Amino acid sequence: KIKFTISDFGYANLKVYDVLGNELATLVDEYKPSGSYQVEWDASSYPSGVYFYQLQAENYLETKKMILLK
Repeated sequence: KIKFTISDFGYANLKVYDVLGNELATLVDEYKPSGSYQVEWDASSYPSGVYFYQLQAENYLETKKMILLK
């Protein structure tokens, strides 16, 4: 599960990438009101390892690392 907060109403985009930068999934791709959200990434078809998720919302861009353990 990935938790994130949006401060202002606007377009939000949340994507998951592998360590090579290949896009694996788009979890959010829509306009959202301000607030806290939680989305679940179904990683059942991916091996254990390091992945990155990137949240882009209006003038905000953040990339974070996550570790998948099975």
